[in-house]
Amino acid sequence: MLTDRGRKKIYQPKIFKETRLDVIHELIREHSFATLVTQINGELCADHLPFILNDDNTKLLAHISKANPLWKKFKNADDVMVIFQGPHHYISPNWYPSKQEHHKEVPTWNYAVVQVQGSMELNDDPEWLLSFLNNLTDKHENDQEIPWKVSDAPDDYIAQQLKAIAGIEVTINTIDAKWKMGQNKPAKDIKGAVSGLSEIDTNNAAGVAELMNKHTD
Repeated sequence: MLTDRGRKKIYQPKIFKETRLDVIHELIREHSFATLVTQINGELCADHLPFILNDDNTKLLAHISKANPLWKKFKNADDVMVIFQGPHHYISPNWYPSKQEHHKEVPTWNYAVVQVQGSMELNDDPEWLLSFLNNLTDKHENDQEIPWKVSDAPDDYIAQQLKAIAGIEVTINTIDAKWKMGQNKPAKDIKGAVSGLSEIDTNNAAGVAELMNKHTD
C-alpha cells in the first residue's frame, strides 16, 4: 500500500517519487539487507538484517537472536520502519555538458531507497522458523554451484539453533520509495552522468547508471 496518511515520511519531491510496486518490490528483493528501526523504552534502535518478502508481498520477514533486546523487551510493535538502500553514487558536475556552458552546476548524490512502515510481530514457533530459514537460504544459495540446504545440517543441531532465534514479521502498512536519478536534469546531462559513471568500475556506479537509463526516459 502506498499512502501519505498522517505520518512522517522522507523528503520527497514529486519528480523523484516511485510508485510502481513491481519496481519497488524488485529493489527490496535485490537489496534485501535492510535497517529495521524500532523504539524500546523511548529510545531509537536500529538492527541490520536480511529480509525477504512473503509470497503476496504484504509482509517482510527476518530473524534475530533471542539475545537481542527486541526479543527481551517486546513481542510486537504497532509502528516500525524498514529501510532498503539500493544503488547510490556521487555525481560530479564535470559530467554535465551544461557545466561547460554556464558553470551553474554543483555535485549531487543519486540513489534509490525504499522506506516501509508497518506493525511487527515476533515469532519463535519452530515450524515457522524452519520454513522461513529454508526460504531465506534458498534465496541466497541460488547462485551456488551446489546450493547449501538447511537439511544438510544434522536435525538435532538445527533444532538447537532454532531455540536461539526468533522470527520477525512486519506487516506492510505504507511504503515511500524515492528514485533520485537525475530526473530533474536535461537529457544531455543525464547522458553525461551515465557516461561518467560507466568509467567507474564499481557495482554502485553500474547500478546507478542502469537506473538512470531506466527511470529518466
